[in-house]
Amino acid sequence: MTELFHPRDPGVIENPYPMYHRLQDEDPVHRSDAFSTWVLTRYEHVQPMLNDPRLSADRISPYLDQLSPGEREKHATVGPLLQRWAVFMDPPDHTRMRKLMNQAFTSTALAKMRPRVEAIVARMVDRLVDAGADGRDVDFIREFAFPLPATVIAGMIGVPDSDLDRFQKWSEDLAPFVGSALETLDKVGPAERSARALTEYFTGVIEARRADPPAADDEAIIDLMIRAEEEGDTLDLAELIANCVLLLFAGHETTTNLLANGLMALMRNPDQMALFRGDPQGLAKSAVEEFLRYDGPIGGVARSVLAPVELDGKTIPAGDRVFCMLNAANRDPRRFDDPDRLDITRKKNQHVIFGYGIHFCLGAPLARMEGQIAFPLLLERLRHIEPGAGEPKWTDSLVLRGVDSLPIRFRAA
Repeated sequence: MTELFHPRDPGVIENPYPMYHRLQDEDPVHRSDAFSTWVLTRYEHVQPMLNDPRLSADRISPYLDQLSPGEREKHATVGPLLQRWAVFMDPPDHTRMRKLMNQAFTSTALAKMRPRVEAIVARMVDRLVDAGADGRDVDFIREFAFPLPATVIAGMIGVPDSDLDRFQKWSEDLAPFVGSALETLDKVGPAERSARALTEYFTGVIEARRADPPAADDEAIIDLMIRAEEEGDTLDLAELIANCVLLLFAGHETTTNLLANGLMALMRNPDQMALFRGDPQGLAKSAVEEFLRYDGPIGGVARSVLAPVELDGKTIPAGDRVFCMLNAANRDPRRFDDPDRLDITRKKNQHVIFGYGIHFCLGAPLARMEGQIAFPLLLERLRHIEPGAGEPKWTDSLVLRGVDSLPIRFRAA
């Protein structure tokens, strides 16, 4: 079979959807010899495979197992750290970890958070307006899309947002390794260094909060996890540290991409920008869902095959790797009407950007809330939003879908 999967092509990196459509039409269960993986692009295949017990979410252990002892030593911290992330666990370990972490993301807990999120959004919009005064170009990522979700999740975890610069650096070092970067030459070195720094950081935070526990009303996620460990809920210190890192990383990385990709989509579709401006509060929910579907923050997720899988007349053998391309599934014309059109009023929008089944994204309600608060206020405070000088640079990743910077200019309302 001809190789149809070309994620390194600059044109594909910028716009992968023509490639996805060709794969859907010609070879929806595609074996990519170039990347030693299977690539699924149709909704009918991607959705059920996300929750199929024959596929394991643990893509870290197979990677580490094939390394030589010398190479494995280079992953001494980052490897075990990621192995303990809930997103890379299977039941029963995943079930135990999710049950614990769910406490912080209940509808009641998020409702209590909403006023705080609204205040942070207002503060960040003020910052953005100040940075772009007099029509100057401003980096939407640096001034808004990164600090907003990073500040929110830092507060939820229980760490000061004064450390955001350090979090951003550590996250930038981890992202190429976690996100299966294709062109970054040294993914392991920076990831290992930042994994060590994060382990040291959260060890200190945990010790400090154990020594001086907050009042019940001020408990953060880290306090709930510490208490669970102390009450014998089989959570050890290494798991506690690892999942604090996971929440910090995942809690901002995908929401940053949602905000930036959504704004890019509006700038490229001025009719939808005008429509949204006409009823920002009324359209906020459906608009955010459409941004998630149209050019979502996660390009795809990897799975390891535990038992042979039959799909579309092909057998995917045990031991192989599968990439479920979420953004491809969300543009599948067999599932969505006119899928390449941005339609912020779209009604039938059961996208899979947050996954499906037991691994459905824990932070999905928080990301949605942040988007639904942020976009209406951005449209209220900013006028004539347009791209600034220079082209956005897309993140080097098979997993994450976003840009490293997004220059824009606008007039303050």
